[in-house]
Amino acid sequence: MGGKLGLPEVLVILAIALLLFGPGKLADLGKGLGEGIKNFKSAIKDGEEGPEKKS
Repeated sequence: MGGKLGLPEVLVILAIALLLFGPGKLADLGKGLGEGIKNFKSAIKDGEEGPEKKS
């Protein structure tokens, strides 16, 4: 029990999510999650460059 997720565990989680949300909602959820990660990475990158530009 090292806390690592293998392929069988991930497949079970995806199957349960598909049953709970349905294919349409799951696609929207994935799209929203991807956009959120992209915005987070962009904010981190801007934060790292910001203090250098202000000086």
